[in-house]
Amino acid sequence: MAIYKYTAVDDAGKQLRGVVNAQSEAELQEKLRADGKYLQECQELERNLRSKRLRSDHLADFALSMSKLLKAGVTMVRALDIVAEDEATAEKEREIYRDLLKIVKQGRPLSSAMADQGDTFPPLFINMMHSAENSGGMEETMLQLSDYYAKEYRLNQKIKSAMTYPKILSVMIVIVVAIIVGFVIPQFKDLFDAMGQLPLATTILLAVSDFVAHKWYVIIFIAAVVVLFLKLLFSIPKLKIWKSKVEVHLPVIGNLRKVVYTARFARTLASLYSAGMPILNCLSIARTTIGNAYIEKQFDQVIASISAGENLSVSLNRVDGFTKKLTSIIMVGEETGALNSMLVSMADQLDYESEMATQRLVTMLEPVMIVVMAVIVGFIMIAVIQPIYGSYQTIANSGH
Repeated sequence: MAIYKYTAVDDAGKQLRGVVNAQSEAELQEKLRADGKYLQECQELERNLRSKRLRSDHLADFALSMSKLLKAGVTMVRALDIVAEDEATAEKEREIYRDLLKIVKQGRPLSSAMADQGDTFPPLFINMMHSAENSGGMEETMLQLSDYYAKEYRLNQKIKSAMTYPKILSVMIVIVVAIIVGFVIPQFKDLFDAMGQLPLATTILLAVSDFVAHKWYVIIFIAAVVVLFLKLLFSIPKLKIWKSKVEVHLPVIGNLRKVVYTARFARTLASLYSAGMPILNCLSIARTTIGNAYIEKQFDQVIASISAGENLSVSLNRVDGFTKKLTSIIMVGEETGALNSMLVSMADQLDYESEMATQRLVTMLEPVMIVVMAVIVGFIMIAVIQPIYGSYQTIANSGH
């Protein structure tokens, strides 16, 4: 997805300028035509100046600060200068805000200045700024963006916090098994060698132990190669879409991901729609924030159907990967004319449901991981005790 700066005319012959996300120039033309605009010229903005996107909490703080300053009557230039020179701002962020200030001083709009920062600002932020610049209400849009990214950050942090214990437990399992296999078991090697014929479990354990103790670097190398190979493999578009499809159809985890994706989409759509953007533009931008290639791909058909006059609820009902609650709520919003408020309410509800679903998932994972650890340790104990017990039996039988 690239960001294009364009010049277009509408049906009345009025010249318009702006920035839009599109896969290609052809898609840019289609988006503009759907909005009653006709492309005159366009330029793909440079996106590799900075590749690291600002964190959600930093975006929320920036938007909130700008909203308060603009609402107090401070000019855009002065507001950017105040934010850039704030002592609480990290140096790297300070450079970004200074760049924005420099570009805005040249007479260019803030959305264009943000687009010039590469991937620093997400498309949602840039497009909502562009919409606010055309329609007014910059401070309200900034406040809305602050609320959006603050909620996104809180949800992500809650999910990360919930997954902390399973991650620690996973690491502990690996460390414990590595210590037992790599350092403890070799202490019994001489004893086992003197026993002659060993049970299969003990033979396997000794082979694994010897490999871990003497060729541990091979395991690290293989693990690194496998991780790199999988990353390259799933960077292929078709395989990436297949992986994303499998993700939303997994038991338990799939339902959790569906709730998260639906909440993310609903919140983004509500923010864009309330900013006064046309529904097709809203969908084009909202699809990029979902985070699942399989769901995003299906929006080609959704946008085509809505362009042909189909209702939003009917089109979204065919999307595989969203909860069915989404289309039901949108249908009610369409019927009552309160689509924006219904989307916001549903996004908040789904955020809560995703937190609950994450906690349920963690509750299920903990005993499973403990059982896995118990099975591994149990196998090691059996492999060690079995030949020793067998030796005692042999000695006892020979004594009779």
